[in-house]
Amino acid sequence: MELRPIFSTLMRNKTGAILIALQVALTLAIVSNALFIITQRLEIASRPSGVDDEGQVFEIGIATLNEPEDPVAHQERDEALIRAVPGVEAVAWSNQVPLGQSGWGMGLFNSREQEQSTSWTGLYFTAGPLVDVLGLKIVEGRDFTPSDVETVDFDKERRFGGKAIVSAALAKRLSPEGSVVGKTVYVGNGEDASAMEVVGVVERLQTPWAQTDDDGEMSTVSAMRTTERFSRYAVRAAPGEAERVQRDVEAALLASEPGRLVVRNRTIAENRINRYRSDKAMAGTLVTVTLLLLVVTASGIVGMASLWVNQRRKQIGVRRALGATRFDILRYFLTENLMITGGGVLIGSILALALNQVLVSQMELPRLPLGYIGVGVMALWLLGILAVYGPARRASLVPPAVATRAT
Repeated sequence: MELRPIFSTLMRNKTGAILIALQVALTLAIVSNALFIITQRLEIASRPSGVDDEGQVFEIGIATLNEPEDPVAHQERDEALIRAVPGVEAVAWSNQVPLGQSGWGMGLFNSREQEQSTSWTGLYFTAGPLVDVLGLKIVEGRDFTPSDVETVDFDKERRFGGKAIVSAALAKRLSPEGSVVGKTVYVGNGEDASAMEVVGVVERLQTPWAQTDDDGEMSTVSAMRTTERFSRYAVRAAPGEAERVQRDVEAALLASEPGRLVVRNRTIAENRINRYRSDKAMAGTLVTVTLLLLVVTASGIVGMASLWVNQRRKQIGVRRALGATRFDILRYFLTENLMITGGGVLIGSILALALNQVLVSQMELPRLPLGYIGVGVMALWLLGILAVYGPARRASLVPPAVATRAT
């Protein structure tokens, strides 16, 4: 088929062709970037936290209105009380849990003399078998022993436990060239920096905030407990019993003494839902926007093609009278649409890269992989073919007799 006559026809109706091409270009620019962001957000929301079976592990935070005479003994009584609840497999006092969105974060240094921290870290405290409760996998070194645990009163001193377990991602940052086990790291710098010996490395442990960058994997667990009225316990329930165990543990703690208030009682799975709610909402919104754009673009192509078919009925009839087959007419309109769409996706590819550059600079997003533009191009070409097929088929059914009718 000669492309020049088709191009000449488009130039005589260039306003409509340009509008459709620009609509295709804008759709490609937005859709390709939207698909990239959707994929990225869903990948972020599906990252493992390091916790084995998040639905079976829960955190319960409880505040005591009356100041306990012996905070450590008070916490140990709570732990024994929780441990006695049927269905509880393990319990550990801790200041925070993965995906909980609250807790401690500090800078870690390899020496007191450093001016800039080696890494930021989410800083967990625990006085019990937190590794077992969360189901973390130790890949190097060992877990804490009871003798590792220290008690710290932050009202009197600002230090942390002398033994630490770190995530594998943090271990690599602290010691890129070798093992970090046995090395000393410091919370803060200068003479007052608190020293911690790394005794173990776990495969993965996200911070409470699960940041989207590498910091979300930088976690440290310090062997210590603090003397505060508020206590948080991480509890692992037997498979299938988490909901009942949550209720029973809460009831047992509240009944243990007057003046107690449960502040939080949530599984890690529930924490995950809360943490990634906004990411999934954004992905859902972008899916809706993408579908609407595709529908609008398809509607524009259908409308313009239908208009052109109606305007060219006599011309189509003449071609049919001169021997053009139905397939020739169908192919003509499909080729015309491919030419318009081709111009649109060419402009749209440039716009997509320009839009991504803005997103990179303003929202710190990664650069758009060219594969997403390729997918968008194929999708819009296919959409164009499907959208124009109906009007093109109607055009192919125009009989030759139309050419003999008076205008």
